[in-house]
Amino acid sequence: MVDATNYVLHELGQPLHAFDADRIHGKKIIVKTMPGGTKFMTLDGEERELHEEDLMICDAEKPMCIAGVFGGIYSGVTEDTTSIFLESAYFDPISIRKTAKRHGLNTDASFRFERGIDIENVEYSLKRAALLIKEIAGGDITSDIVDLYPKKQKDIEVFLGFDKIYGLVGQEIPKDMIKRILASLEIKVKNVTESGMGLVVPSYRVDVKRPVDVIEEILRVYGYNNIAFKTKLNASIASVSKFEDYKVQNVIGNLLASRGFYEILTNSLTSPDYSSLTSNNAANETVAMLNPLSGDLSVMRQSMLFTGLEAIAYNSNRKNQDLKFFEFGNTYHHMGEKREEYKHLALYITGKQHRESWKKIEEKTDFFFLKAIVENVLIRLGISNTTSEPLEDAIYSEGLSLNVNKNQLVRFGVIKKATVKHFDIKSEVFYAEFVWDNVLKVAQSNEIVVKDIPKYPEVKRDLALLLDDKTSFKAVHDLAFQTEKRLLQHITLFDVYTGKNLPEGKKSYAVGFYLQDKNATLTDTQIDKIMKKLQNRFETELGATIR
Repeated sequence: MVDATNYVLHELGQPLHAFDADRIHGKKIIVKTMPGGTKFMTLDGEERELHEEDLMICDAEKPMCIAGVFGGIYSGVTEDTTSIFLESAYFDPISIRKTAKRHGLNTDASFRFERGIDIENVEYSLKRAALLIKEIAGGDITSDIVDLYPKKQKDIEVFLGFDKIYGLVGQEIPKDMIKRILASLEIKVKNVTESGMGLVVPSYRVDVKRPVDVIEEILRVYGYNNIAFKTKLNASIASVSKFEDYKVQNVIGNLLASRGFYEILTNSLTSPDYSSLTSNNAANETVAMLNPLSGDLSVMRQSMLFTGLEAIAYNSNRKNQDLKFFEFGNTYHHMGEKREEYKHLALYITGKQHRESWKKIEEKTDFFFLKAIVENVLIRLGISNTTSEPLEDAIYSEGLSLNVNKNQLVRFGVIKKATVKHFDIKSEVFYAEFVWDNVLKVAQSNEIVVKDIPKYPEVKRDLALLLDDKTSFKAVHDLAFQTEKRLLQHITLFDVYTGKNLPEGKKSYAVGFYLQDKNATLTDTQIDKIMKKLQNRFETELGATIR
């Protein structure tokens, strides 16, 4: 019997249900809703809590089925069944969809009822199933069909204007062709006027209710390939900002990819236990999920770091230990009565700078490698006027913060060993976190200037400076450009020496100075004058000695 109803379901698209007639108390079938919270055991043996809007098929004492969705534990037939009651029905698609979604059920019946079935096919399907059961299993049909159809559904009538067809298709389709196509689709032409046609759509075409639906059906048969293309194409050019977020992300993503980085996308949901790894994440700022999938995915992340460390640990455990990742993502914070969301660009580096090669010396990633990447990102966006300051942060053992005015653009450094150890990562992890909204704001106010390639040669002069240990290269760099702003192009630090043969508390910097005049070739006299001026400034203000 169940096989027969399933056969009719696939043959005609009409779900049916076969009840054991001896189990129907009171010999009555009542379709109604039950009070919210009523317990009901379904065929899969799971007890479900009914909603007050769930439509139920009941007998005189109890509910037997969730209408159009799933049968109850006692609603089906068994090997001992000798008498059956066949039910064939039409249910409102919206009601069935809501009920199925509430209970997380997706059955063959609900699939069809949700999308609409032919209401005029209900009785025919019932007769087909009854005769099929009689033919295959034997038995007798002992009662007449009871048809309860209180609100007769009217035929769907559509007026299709010829101008509407032309306006949507873009060309005229012969009227005779339209009529033939409609006839082949069993859409009746009720009347024809100069402006259009009155149509009656068959009940089984539940997806055809508007003039545009009919036009789509006509085009499907007529052939989209028969619609001509215009030889003239009109388009408008929109004025868009070059600093739209997605464009800037593409530029920086391409830059990082060219440096050997891979983009990752980690889960915004994370574990609440990570808040104990750093004092940066305040427990009272956590955005918690009301219905979490699991305890490990129950809060929104407050930092990009920990999900990135999960990705590093996953790769390291699979012998992929030289990693360069970047990720654009958001962090989420509960600030008082409101929730805040911030966008970031995160960089994660661990292991070696490059793969082993006969031509390259193996180099481990260090702080300065990360610093160079961070500065390259900012320079690519035209940001060079940054100030740096040491970073005192709960997640870094050492680090820097780069700022423009009072806006922090990025903080980066070496992650503390205790944090890395928590993820069972054995190598150092270098991490940078850009405050993306601040980066965009500053980048918009900066212009990238393009200059001609100079015609005249560049000249390099070197100085070996003996300095105090506490003097940074930045101090040398800034003082040099304050001294010579026009001809000094850039400076490099190519050697640092400390230890033997140097006074205590001293270090030696070997610095290269690149000079160039864009309008003429520099003379030795000009070069010596500039170098003497730089030397005097270093001696006077930095206490330097020329070695």
